[in-house]
Amino acid sequence: MPDSRVVGVFGGTFDPMHLAHLRIVKALRDELGLVRADDEIRIIPTGLPPHRQLAMASNEDRRQMCLLTMDGEPGLVLDDRELKRARFCYTVETLAELRAEVGKETPLVFLLGGDSLTHFHTWHDWRHILDLAHLAVAARPGADLAHGLHPAVAQLLTENAEKPSRPRLSHGKIYVLSTPPEDISATDLRMRLKNGASTEGLLAEPVRRFILDNRLYQ
Repeated sequence: MPDSRVVGVFGGTFDPMHLAHLRIVKALRDELGLVRADDEIRIIPTGLPPHRQLAMASNEDRRQMCLLTMDGEPGLVLDDRELKRARFCYTVETLAELRAEVGKETPLVFLLGGDSLTHFHTWHDWRHILDLAHLAVAARPGADLAHGLHPAVAQLLTENAEKPSRPRLSHGKIYVLSTPPEDISATDLRMRLKNGASTEGLLAEPVRRFILDNRLYQ
């Protein structure tokens, strides 16, 4: 198969998007070599997440905070399709849409945190996700990624795990990123903002100003 462009996908509530989110995305870009001019990573703010409470900030505010956080980073593209849905948003449906758009052979990589694997088996039609895309898992340093996994998910990991490299197949592999996520909780971040505590190193400065100017999380 000729070398194809690669499309990464990173979804989340992003309430707000913070610098740890950005560092994970940059790890995906760097470790999988998504540096060609036609490569891209779609940042997809969730509209109505089935597993989480509703976001505190509005869809438009979250969209703007994502754009401000992403600004100047090559290869990152905001995809707001889920914000336009007036129903629950399921990862498998979004990936199916993206697969139809990019074609059958283009590698598609869905990025998620290691903690998400522990409840991956509860996601809607989760078994179909690896039929559509690869997984890239950002694990904590020294973590036993298989610990606490549902047996079927643990088996998927055992059978399909690969060291990070530029994908050539379109789907089906699980890449474990060596650059881990940082312990920044959006809940803790919102509490800091509410109490006027420092958010230095946690938020992009334009996002911090946007939050203060619009009195978000007060």
